[in-house]
Amino acid sequence: MEQIPTVHLGVAATQMERKGIATERGDRNREIIVTNKQLRQLRARIKHLADWLKEAAAPAAPPTLTGVLQSILSGDGQQGRLRIPEKTAARVLDFLRENDISTLPALRRKVYEMQNELDDVRGSMKYIERRMNTLDEHIRQGGIYLNHRELYAEYQQIKPRKQAAFYEAHRAELMVFEAAKRYLDACLNGHALPLEAWKKEREKLATERGEFTHEYTALKEQVLAAENVQWTAEKILREAKQPQKDRREKVKELL
Repeated sequence: MEQIPTVHLGVAATQMERKGIATERGDRNREIIVTNKQLRQLRARIKHLADWLKEAAAPAAPPTLTGVLQSILSGDGQQGRLRIPEKTAARVLDFLRENDISTLPALRRKVYEMQNELDDVRGSMKYIERRMNTLDEHIRQGGIYLNHRELYAEYQQIKPRKQAAFYEAHRAELMVFEAAKRYLDACLNGHALPLEAWKKEREKLATERGEFTHEYTALKEQVLAAENVQWTAEKILREAKQPQKDRREKVKELL
Protein backbone atom coordinates (compact mmCIF):
# COMPACT_ATOMS: atom_id res chain seq x y z
CA MET A 1 0.00 0.00 0.00
CA GLU A 2 1.48 3.32 -1.10
CA GLN A 3 1.99 5.62 1.85
CA ILE A 4 1.19 9.27 2.52
CA PRO A 5 4.38 11.16 1.65
CA THR A 6 6.40 12.84 4.36
CA VAL A 7 7.70 16.41 4.16
CA HIS A 8 11.21 17.29 3.02
CA LEU A 9 12.86 18.72 6.13
CA GLY A 10 15.57 20.80 4.53
CA VAL A 11 19.05 21.46 5.92
CA ALA A 12 18.08 23.79 8.78
CA ALA A 13 15.23 21.62 10.10
CA THR A 14 17.34 18.46 9.78
CA GLN A 15 20.13 19.99 11.85
CA MET A 16 17.69 21.15 14.52
CA GLU A 17 16.01 17.74 14.68
CA ARG A 18 19.40 16.05 15.07
CA LYS A 19 20.07 18.31 18.05
CA GLY A 20 16.78 17.21 19.60
CA ILE A 21 14.94 20.44 18.76
CA ALA A 22 11.46 19.77 17.43
CA THR A 23 10.49 21.63 14.26
CA GLU A 24 7.13 22.21 12.58
CA ARG A 25 8.13 20.01 9.65
CA GLY A 26 9.50 17.35 11.96
CA ASP A 27 6.26 17.30 13.96
CA ARG A 28 4.29 17.00 10.73
CA ASN A 29 6.42 14.07 9.58
CA ARG A 30 5.91 12.32 12.89
CA GLU A 31 2.17 12.80 12.52
CA ILE A 32 2.27 11.39 8.97
CA ILE A 33 4.28 8.36 10.12
CA VAL A 34 1.67 7.62 12.80
CA THR A 35 -1.15 8.07 10.27
CA ASN A 36 0.51 5.67 7.81
CA LYS A 37 0.92 3.09 10.57
CA GLN A 38 -2.74 3.44 11.58
CA LEU A 39 -3.91 3.08 7.98
CA ARG A 40 -1.83 -0.07 7.53
CA GLN A 41 -3.19 -1.56 10.74
CA LEU A 42 -6.79 -0.77 9.81
CA ARG A 43 -6.32 -2.25 6.35
CA ALA A 44 -4.94 -5.43 7.95
CA ARG A 45 -7.95 -5.64 10.27
CA ILE A 46 -10.39 -5.27 7.37
CA LYS A 47 -8.48 -7.93 5.41
CA HIS A 48 -8.72 -10.25 8.42
CA LEU A 49 -12.51 -9.75 8.44
CA ALA A 50 -12.70 -10.42 4.70
CA ASP A 51 -10.64 -13.61 5.05
CA TRP A 52 -12.86 -14.77 7.92
CA LEU A 53 -15.96 -14.22 5.79
CA LYS A 54 -14.46 -16.25 2.95
CA GLU A 55 -13.97 -19.16 5.34
CA ALA A 56 -17.45 -18.66 6.76
CA ALA A 57 -18.90 -18.91 3.24
CA ALA A 58 -17.80 -22.56 2.97
CA PRO A 59 -20.58 -25.16 3.39
CA ALA A 60 -21.09 -26.07 7.03
CA ALA A 61 -23.53 -27.86 9.26
CA PRO A 62 -26.19 -25.68 10.94
CA PRO A 63 -26.10 -23.19 12.42
CA THR A 64 -24.58 -21.17 9.59
CA LEU A 65 -23.18 -17.67 10.06
CA THR A 66 -26.27 -16.27 8.33
CA GLY A 67 -28.43 -18.12 10.81
CA VAL A 68 -26.36 -16.77 13.69
CA LEU A 69 -26.74 -13.18 12.42
CA GLN A 70 -30.50 -13.59 12.16
CA SER A 71 -30.51 -15.14 15.62
CA ILE A 72 -28.69 -12.13 17.07
CA LEU A 73 -31.06 -9.70 15.36
CA SER A 74 -34.11 -11.56 16.56
CA GLY A 75 -32.96 -11.20 20.17
CA ASP A 76 -33.71 -14.80 21.09
CA GLY A 77 -31.65 -14.61 24.28
CA GLN A 78 -28.60 -16.26 22.79
CA GLN A 79 -26.31 -13.43 23.93
CA GLY A 80 -27.40 -13.71 27.54
CA ARG A 81 -26.83 -17.44 27.68
CA LEU A 82 -23.34 -16.97 26.30
CA ARG A 83 -22.51 -14.21 28.78
CA ILE A 84 -21.66 -11.73 26.01
CA PRO A 85 -21.02 -8.30 27.58
CA GLU A 86 -24.07 -6.09 27.32
CA LYS A 87 -22.18 -3.24 25.64
CA THR A 88 -20.70 -5.59 23.04
CA ALA A 89 -24.10 -7.08 22.31
CA ALA A 90 -25.58 -3.58 21.94
CA ARG A 91 -22.83 -2.53 19.54
CA VAL A 92 -23.32 -5.67 17.47
CA LEU A 93 -27.08 -5.15 17.23
CA ASP A 94 -26.71 -1.47 16.37
CA PHE A 95 -24.16 -2.23 13.68
CA LEU A 96 -26.26 -4.97 12.08
CA ARG A 97 -29.49 -2.97 12.17
CA GLU A 98 -27.97 0.33 11.02
CA ASN A 99 -26.38 -1.42 8.04
CA ASP A 100 -29.38 -3.70 7.34
CA ILE A 101 -27.28 -6.85 7.75
CA SER A 102 -28.97 -10.18 8.43
CA THR A 103 -27.13 -12.49 6.03
CA LEU A 104 -23.58 -13.48 5.26
CA PRO A 105 -23.56 -11.80 1.80
CA ALA A 106 -24.79 -8.55 3.35
CA LEU A 107 -22.00 -8.60 5.93
CA ARG A 108 -19.47 -9.41 3.21
CA ARG A 109 -20.67 -6.44 1.15
CA LYS A 110 -20.26 -4.17 4.15
CA VAL A 111 -16.68 -5.32 4.70
CA TYR A 112 -15.89 -4.71 1.02
CA GLU A 113 -17.43 -1.24 1.35
CA MET A 114 -15.12 -0.56 4.29
CA GLN A 115 -12.14 -1.68 2.21
CA ASN A 116 -13.11 0.70 -0.59
CA GLU A 117 -13.78 3.54 1.84
CA LEU A 118 -10.36 3.09 3.43
CA ASP A 119 -8.73 3.17 -0.02
CA ASP A 120 -10.63 6.38 -0.83
CA VAL A 121 -9.62 8.03 2.45
CA ARG A 122 -5.99 6.98 2.01
CA GLY A 123 -5.92 8.18 -1.60
CA SER A 124 -7.45 11.54 -0.72
CA MET A 125 -5.10 12.07 2.23
CA LYS A 126 -2.13 11.15 0.05
CA TYR A 127 -3.17 13.70 -2.60
CA ILE A 128 -3.81 16.40 0.02
CA GLU A 129 -0.44 15.83 1.70
CA ARG A 130 1.42 15.96 -1.60
CA ARG A 131 -0.36 19.12 -2.69
CA MET A 132 0.24 20.75 0.69
CA ASN A 133 3.94 19.89 0.42
CA THR A 134 4.05 21.57 -3.00
CA LEU A 135 2.16 24.62 -1.74
CA ASP A 136 4.43 24.91 1.29
CA GLU A 137 7.43 25.13 -1.01
CA HIS A 138 5.64 27.58 -3.33
CA ILE A 139 4.76 29.79 -0.36
CA ARG A 140 8.26 29.56 1.11
CA GLN A 141 9.91 30.50 -2.17
CA GLY A 142 7.35 33.25 -2.73
CA GLY A 143 8.12 34.70 0.69
CA ILE A 144 11.85 34.69 -0.01
CA TYR A 145 11.23 36.41 -3.35
CA LEU A 146 9.14 39.19 -1.80
CA ASN A 147 11.48 39.68 1.18
CA HIS A 148 14.55 40.27 -1.00
CA ARG A 149 12.99 41.75 -4.13
CA GLU A 150 13.81 45.35 -3.23
CA LEU A 151 17.41 44.47 -2.36
CA TYR A 152 17.81 42.74 -5.71
CA ALA A 153 16.31 45.75 -7.53
CA GLU A 154 18.81 47.98 -5.71
CA TYR A 155 21.64 45.67 -6.78
CA GLN A 156 20.56 45.87 -10.43
CA GLN A 157 20.48 49.67 -10.33
CA ILE A 158 24.06 49.99 -9.07
CA LYS A 159 26.72 50.85 -11.60
CA PRO A 160 28.41 47.71 -13.01
CA ARG A 161 31.80 48.51 -11.45
CA LYS A 162 30.23 48.60 -7.99
CA GLN A 163 27.93 45.59 -8.38
CA ALA A 164 30.53 42.97 -7.41
CA ALA A 165 31.23 44.63 -4.06
CA PHE A 166 27.50 45.07 -3.35
CA TYR A 167 26.80 41.46 -4.25
CA GLU A 168 29.59 40.23 -1.98
CA ALA A 169 28.23 42.32 0.91
CA HIS A 170 24.75 40.82 0.46
CA ARG A 171 25.68 37.43 -0.97
CA ALA A 172 23.38 35.29 1.20
CA GLU A 173 20.24 37.36 0.55
CA LEU A 174 20.89 37.76 -3.20
CA MET A 175 21.70 34.08 -3.70
CA VAL A 176 18.49 32.87 -2.05
CA PHE A 177 16.53 35.49 -4.01
CA GLU A 178 18.00 34.30 -7.31
CA ALA A 179 17.22 30.67 -6.39
CA ALA A 180 13.65 31.63 -5.47
CA LYS A 181 13.26 33.58 -8.72
CA ARG A 182 14.42 30.58 -10.79
CA TYR A 183 12.02 28.32 -8.89
CA LEU A 184 9.04 30.67 -9.37
CA ASP A 185 9.83 31.33 -13.03
CA ALA A 186 9.64 27.58 -13.65
CA CYS A 187 6.35 27.29 -11.72
CA LEU A 188 4.54 30.40 -12.95
CA ASN A 189 5.55 30.45 -16.61
CA GLY A 190 5.25 34.23 -16.78
CA HIS A 191 2.14 34.59 -14.60
CA ALA A 192 1.87 36.85 -11.53
CA LEU A 193 2.83 35.49 -8.12
CA PRO A 194 -0.43 34.07 -6.59
CA LEU A 195 0.86 33.94 -3.02
CA GLU A 196 -2.49 34.68 -1.35
CA ALA A 197 -4.27 32.15 -3.56
CA TRP A 198 -1.73 29.51 -2.55
CA LYS A 199 -2.27 30.30 1.12
CA LYS A 200 -6.06 30.05 0.76
CA GLU A 201 -5.76 26.74 -1.08
CA ARG A 202 -3.52 25.39 1.65
CA GLU A 203 -5.99 26.43 4.35
CA LYS A 204 -8.78 24.69 2.44
CA LEU A 205 -6.71 21.52 2.09
CA ALA A 206 -5.88 21.56 5.81
CA THR A 207 -9.62 21.68 6.54
CA GLU A 208 -10.27 18.80 4.12
CA ARG A 209 -7.49 16.79 5.76
CA GLY A 210 -9.25 17.22 9.09
CA GLU A 211 -12.52 16.01 7.54
CA PHE A 212 -10.84 12.90 6.16
CA THR A 213 -9.34 12.30 9.60
CA HIS A 214 -12.89 12.28 10.99
CA GLU A 215 -13.93 9.84 8.23
CA TYR A 216 -11.04 7.58 9.19
CA THR A 217 -12.10 7.68 12.86
CA ALA A 218 -15.68 6.78 11.92
CA LEU A 219 -14.43 3.95 9.69
CA LYS A 220 -12.27 2.61 12.52
CA GLU A 221 -15.38 2.45 14.73
CA GLN A 222 -17.22 0.55 11.97
CA VAL A 223 -14.38 -1.95 11.73
CA LEU A 224 -14.44 -2.45 15.50
CA ALA A 225 -18.20 -3.08 15.32
CA ALA A 226 -17.66 -5.65 12.55
CA GLU A 227 -14.97 -7.32 14.67
CA ASN A 228 -17.48 -7.51 17.53
CA VAL A 229 -19.86 -9.26 15.11
CA GLN A 230 -17.10 -11.74 14.30
CA TRP A 231 -16.32 -12.36 17.97
CA THR A 232 -19.99 -12.80 18.90
CA ALA A 233 -20.75 -15.06 15.92
CA GLU A 234 -17.75 -17.28 16.59
CA LYS A 235 -18.75 -17.62 20.24
CA ILE A 236 -22.30 -18.61 19.30
CA LEU A 237 -21.07 -21.10 16.71
CA ARG A 238 -18.66 -22.67 19.21
CA GLU A 239 -21.37 -22.96 21.85
CA ALA A 240 -23.81 -24.45 19.32
CA LYS A 241 -21.35 -27.24 18.58
CA GLN A 242 -20.53 -27.84 22.27
CA PRO A 243 -23.65 -29.92 23.21
CA GLN A 244 -22.91 -32.44 20.45
CA LYS A 245 -19.34 -32.75 21.69
CA ASP A 246 -20.55 -33.19 25.29
CA ARG A 247 -22.97 -35.91 24.21
CA ARG A 248 -20.24 -37.80 22.39
CA GLU A 249 -18.00 -37.63 25.47
CA LYS A 250 -20.84 -38.94 27.71
CA VAL A 251 -21.42 -41.87 25.33
CA LYS A 252 -17.71 -42.69 25.49
CA GLU A 253 -17.86 -42.63 29.31
CA LEU A 254 -20.76 -45.08 29.31
CA LEU A 255 -18.92 -47.42 26.99
